[in-house]
Amino acid sequence: MQFHLINRNTAVHSLVLALGLLSCTCWKEVSVARTRPTKTPIGVTYGVKRIADGDTITVVDGRGANTKVRFACIDAAEVPHTKQEKDSNNPVDLDQFKWGRLARNRLTDLIHQGGDRVSLTIVDTDRYGRAVAEVRLSNGTFVQEILAREGLAVVYTQYLKNCPNAALVEQAQVSAQQQKVGVWGDPQFVTPSLWRHKNK
Repeated sequence: MQFHLINRNTAVHSLVLALGLLSCTCWKEVSVARTRPTKTPIGVTYGVKRIADGDTITVVDGRGANTKVRFACIDAAEVPHTKQEKDSNNPVDLDQFKWGRLARNRLTDLIHQGGDRVSLTIVDTDRYGRAVAEVRLSNGTFVQEILAREGLAVVYTQYLKNCPNAALVEQAQVSAQQQKVGVWGDPQFVTPSLWRHKNK
């Protein structure tokens, strides 16, 4: 009788130990996975609810939850937000807002062509709580690459380390610069980051 009792206790102890090791292993795997970009699972897309400017959108998931998304890799020209900006006659401001509207319009066209749905590779969260992500249309088109190639956004060098496909965006910008398309054909253009710095 004692022999059977020891066996049962040993079996239970072994089972508890095995489960403990398994859960520990799983925890380590989840912990490592969080340090990598979070790509939308294949076939999962988000509806685009709002296009704020050339590099910021709001998406909605299947449960109806909204997420603000700031595009990784690029920085698009600003659009006017405040009354002061809307009323500005400063040539540098007007130029910035012109390119900002063009970038937003082009992004709107691209998203409509993609059926108003996108997939995301989330790489970070910015200080405003927005998800920072590489954005693709449902057919796989890499939106940041298109905007950079057409000279409607510039490479955001300061944050490029968080961009898994940085090389594609950089190559696209080089092409735009060589052909002097978009902002690269405008000698008056000030990069968005510099414009924001001067207007703080």
